[in-house]
Amino acid sequence: MPAAVYRGRRRLEVEERPVPRPGPGEVLVEVSHCGVCGSDLHFVLDGWGRPGSVGGHEWAGRVVDVSADVTGWEVGDAVVGGPRPSCGSCRACAVGRPSLCAGRDGPGAGGADGAFARYVQVPAGALVPVPAGLDLRTAALAEPLAVALHAVNRSGVEPGGRALVCGAGPIGALVVAALRARGVTVVVTEPGEARRRLAARLGAEVRTPDELDVPPFGDPGRVVDDAVDVALECSGRSDAMEAALTQLVRGGTLVLVGAGIESPRFDQNRILVNELVVTGSFEYDAGGMADAVALLASGTLPVDELVEPTDVALPDLLSAMEGLATGELAGKVLVTPNPGGTDG
Repeated sequence: MPAAVYRGRRRLEVEERPVPRPGPGEVLVEVSHCGVCGSDLHFVLDGWGRPGSVGGHEWAGRVVDVSADVTGWEVGDAVVGGPRPSCGSCRACAVGRPSLCAGRDGPGAGGADGAFARYVQVPAGALVPVPAGLDLRTAALAEPLAVALHAVNRSGVEPGGRALVCGAGPIGALVVAALRARGVTVVVTEPGEARRRLAARLGAEVRTPDELDVPPFGDPGRVVDDAVDVALECSGRSDAMEAALTQLVRGGTLVLVGAGIESPRFDQNRILVNELVVTGSFEYDAGGMADAVALLASGTLPVDELVEPTDVALPDLLSAMEGLATGELAGKVLVTPNPGGTDG
């Protein structure tokens, strides 16, 4: 089967690899579409990846083989890939927070190959069914949408509230769409023109980052005009994180969604005197994948706006990643490892 193999920083090579065979408790899925995640950009463009590995974790496809000990799945079932099964027994799992499972791998550490390949081999417990009527191309948005929903849930924002989203890349755009679906007013800051246009089409008020009124460190008590209840930072930029903190109402919440390299410098006095909350958002809620599939199946999200109109073949994956990194591509990029081979 063809697979896009990471060979070093900014190096992807399409190679022929043996089709994996499902082991005990596993199934084999033929991939229809796989989205490109921000973490994929870090692994390939920034060199975070493991040489010889195959990335891709935002995928949908059909079951083509099932281990003899697996029940509940049959050849031909339409599925999306969910989280790896958690241990179920640690403190985090016991309180319904599987994204914090003590037995999880660190991001990018080890693990099986991903879905930038024709087939992917996965534990049976890591699959979520796709309902009839939901096409596989749309269903491939389920994993990043689950990430967006988790971030929105972590913020605690209520319908009728006001939110700031920093960064309108693919995950930021999904966060905007999820917030708008819940009746939240959204302000977006984004330097890229194409992404600003996308955010506006999604119903957000759009600004460039330099249009924000950012109080200096020496004025921690000042609350800006039009302050927001919550801010969700999706770009991973340290300066955006710092600015987002200054846009909150007293008692507001900043959710860090985008992974970054440079650490922010927060004004601890602003956090203290305004009783602000700063929290992270990693992966999904328990049941978050099923919630995302249900939202996609509802037809309420503007999927055509969220996804780039042209899918990408494996040989063009690296150039698509570069286009996402520069902002030339604003929407979610979907890769078709087997064009025409799996119905959508």
